[in-house]
Amino acid sequence: MTWEVVIGLETHAQLTTASKIFSGASTAFGAPPNTQASAVDLALPGTLPVLNRGAVERAIRFGLAVGGAIAARSVFARKNYFYPDLPKGYQISQYEQPVVAGGVIAFMLGDEERRVRLTRAHLEEDAGKSLHEDFHGMTGIDLNRAGTPLLEIVSEPEMRSAAEAVAYAKALHALVRWIGICDGNMQEGSFRCDANVSVRRPGEPLGTRCEIKNLNSFRFLERAIEYEVRRQVELIEDGGKVVQETRLFDPDRGETRSMRSKEDAQDYRYFPDPDLLPLEISPAWIEETKRAMPALPQALRERYAAQHGLAPAMASLLTESREKAAFFDAVVAAGVAARTAANWINGEYAALLNDRGVDFSTPPVDAARFARLLALVSTGAISGKAAKDVFLAMAEGDEDAQAIVTRLGLAQISDSSAIEAAVDQVLAAQGRLVEDYRAGKEKAFNALVGQVMKATQGKANPQEASKILRAKLGSDPN
Repeated sequence: MTWEVVIGLETHAQLTTASKIFSGASTAFGAPPNTQASAVDLALPGTLPVLNRGAVERAIRFGLAVGGAIAARSVFARKNYFYPDLPKGYQISQYEQPVVAGGVIAFMLGDEERRVRLTRAHLEEDAGKSLHEDFHGMTGIDLNRAGTPLLEIVSEPEMRSAAEAVAYAKALHALVRWIGICDGNMQEGSFRCDANVSVRRPGEPLGTRCEIKNLNSFRFLERAIEYEVRRQVELIEDGGKVVQETRLFDPDRGETRSMRSKEDAQDYRYFPDPDLLPLEISPAWIEETKRAMPALPQALRERYAAQHGLAPAMASLLTESREKAAFFDAVVAAGVAARTAANWINGEYAALLNDRGVDFSTPPVDAARFARLLALVSTGAISGKAAKDVFLAMAEGDEDAQAIVTRLGLAQISDSSAIEAAVDQVLAAQGRLVEDYRAGKEKAFNALVGQVMKATQGKANPQEASKILRAKLGSDPN
C-alpha cells in the first residue's frame, strides 16, 4: 500500500535592515562575539524596544509580492521559553495577528507549474547562537544575532515530495532576494527552513508531524525530508507510532535525530507584549510601497511567454534573479533573438557562473559584449562550437569576440567552393559511408557531415556543408 507525504515549510528570512528590529544595534555579519548585543536586545531593566520601520516596510513588500492580506493592525506577542541563547526568557514575535495573512508562491516543478498557499508571514526577532567548538567541552553563547529582524513565512502543508519542497524553497528564496528584503545568504543563516513532515495513507487524516529545524541548504533540505519520510514509514510499518517532536539533521550521517519533544502554542504562553503598541499600517503606506516595487517574476514569466514565445520552464530559469532577467532583457534589446539569448544564458553562461561560484550580479562578460558574440553565431561568422571557446576566452578578460575569433583563427568557412572541395575529399575517402547512406541509413549522412567538419577543423558552415553533401549524393558519382 502506498504512502502520501505531507510537507509544510516554515522559513526564516533575515531582513536587510542595517539595524535590529527593536534596537539600533548593527546586524552586520561576522563581528566578534557579543559586540553587537545592546541593552535593548538583552532586555536589561529600564530599556524599551522601538520597532524598526524598515522591517515593517519589508514585510509589506513581501505581502504585496505574494498577494497576501496586509493587516491594518497587528500585534506583537511574547513567546516564552527558556534556552541559553535567549537571554530575555522570551522572544518577541507575532501570534494571533500577523502582519501578512495568506498569499501564494508559484513555481515550476519540471514542466509543471505548482502553487503553494501561505498561511501567514509574521515579524519577529532572532535569538542568539550557541557555539560548541573550541571551548574545551563547554558551550559559548554569542548574542550578536539577538534581536536581528526576521520574517517567518509559513506555508500550508501542501507539498507532497522532497523535490517539490526544494522547488518551493528555491522560488521563495529567489522572491525575497528579488524584492530586496533578504540577501538569501544561507551560509550566514540569512535564509533557513524548518520542515514539518508527516506521512499518511491517501485519503486519511494528516499524520503526526515532526519538525526538522534549521536547514540552511537546499541539498540538506531534500536529504533531511527524504530520510525523515523513510524513517516514519518504516516506524509505522513495524508497528510503532510517530511521536511529535523537533529533530535536527546530521549531514555527515545523512539522518535526522531527536532534539526535543515538540511544543504546542499553549506551551509558549503567548501574550501581547506590554512594551509595544499594536502595529498599524495605513493604506497610504501600502500604496507607497507598491509604487516602489519592481516587476515581479511571475509578471516577467508571462511577458516572456507572450512576447517571445518562451516555454514556461525556460522563462522560469530566466527569472531566477532580477540580475539574470535584466541581463536577458539587455541582450535581447541589443538585437539577439530571444530564444537564442535564453538558450545561451540558461546554458553556457549559467554553467560558467556556477563553476565560478558567482551569479549574474557580477557577470564576467557584460550584456553588450555577449550580444556581439551571439550576433557572430547568428550571421554564420563562427560556429556554435567555436562560439563556446570564444565565450570562455572572453570571460578571462576584456577582449571582444571578433578580436578573439581573428586571433584564434576561428572564423567559419561559408565559401561554397572551399566547402565543396572538402566534401569531394570526404566522399572520395568514405566510400563505405556513401554506400550506407544510399542504402537508406540516415545516420551515415550525419557521419559524413562530421567528416566534413573534421576536414575543415570545425570551421565549415554545417548548413552549407549539409546542402552540398545532399546535392552531391543525389547525383551519380560515376
